Formats: sequence, structure tokens, C-alpha cells
Amino acid sequence: MKQSEQIYLVDDDPAICHALGLVLESAGYDVIQLNAASDLLDAIDEQQRAVVILDHYLGDMSGLELQAELNNRGIEYPVIFISGCGDIALSVKAMKAGALDFLEKPVMNEDLLASLRMAFSRVDDLNETSDLKEIAQERCSNLSEREREVMQYIVSGMSNVQVAEHLGLSVRTIEVHRSNINKKMGTRTLVELVRMADLCPACKLKN
Repeated sequence: MKQSEQIYLVDDDPAICHALGLVLESAGYDVIQLNAASDLLDAIDEQQRAVVILDHYLGDMSGLELQAELNNRGIEYPVIFISGCGDIALSVKAMKAGALDFLEKPVMNEDLLASLRMAFSRVDDLNETSDLKEIAQERCSNLSEREREVMQYIVSGMSNVQVAEHLGLSVRTIEVHRSNINKKMGTRTLVELVRMADLCPACKLKN
């Protein structure tokens, strides 16, 4: 079962924050209302399935500065900006920095809810990728040093014959390694193996 859909709503105007909070709660979201960037940094829980709705003009730092701080901390929650100023340059900066959407106040409820649906879809995609990374890294750790070396060459596009020639081994030996690699990585095809290797830095061929 999925976690509840958590929203961190950050706006230094308590009245706006409260009004938007009511709209979001009535739509079924679990809302934490905050009035400062520092409050978000103190409150945020990376284990939550969450989205950040962020006013650009905050008292202690700008929304862009707060977004940059979240990025620096490796917090990958989708960010939806809201602003009372329809500044195109500002919206472009926010989007380039990874913001999902930039909405101008007064925010239309349907526009905000549509952005949130898209944002939580991205959260699920990120969570799925994160889970796969953990699986790939765990399985890769079970490979022997030689198996990892063989896999790196295989996923780079080399055939069994080419790998054998490169490592000075027999083709039969490479075939055995490849079979063991697929078993340990839980893959059946080259495409699946490449995908798993892409999720595990230790499995990638070093240039």
C-alpha cells in the first residue's frame, strides 16, 4: 500500500498558507503548513512520499535559494512554485533548477491539483528507481571480481568472443561467467542486464 500523500506548503503569508491548506486537505492530501524556509529544512522527512509547494518570496531566503538547498542535500521531492509575480525569467530559473511547475497567484485550484497529480506520479517514478538501485547494488555485490569485470564488458556491447579475447580466456569460460552473472543479477536478457548495470555504478565499465 502506498504511503499517504504528504505536502509541505511553504508561504510566508499565513492567510494564503491556511487557505491553500484547506483546499489541499479537502482534496485528501496530508498538509504541513510552514511560513519560512528554515521551517521546511527542519521539518522535512525524506522517508515521506511528498511534494513541496513553495512560494518564491519568503522572509529568510528566496524560493530559488531554498530549492538549491534541497538539491544540495539530495532531497529529490518535486517542487511546485507559486508566486504573486509573473516573472518569466524567475520561472525559467526555477524550472531549470528542477521545479516541476510554476504557478502564478492567485492560484486556480484545478491547476494546482493537476500539478500535484503530476508531481506524485514523479514521486512514484523516483521511488521505483530508488528501489531498483538498491536491488541492483545488492545483487552486484554478490558478483565475484571476475564476474563483475566480465559483466562490464558485456554491457558495453562486447560479444562473448570479444570479451574472451580481451581477457585472454576461453569463450566457454565467458559463457559460464555470463550464465552465473544472469543468475546472480536476476536477469534473462542483455537488455535487462544493461538496465541493472546502469543502476549500479560499480557495475559500469571504467574508461
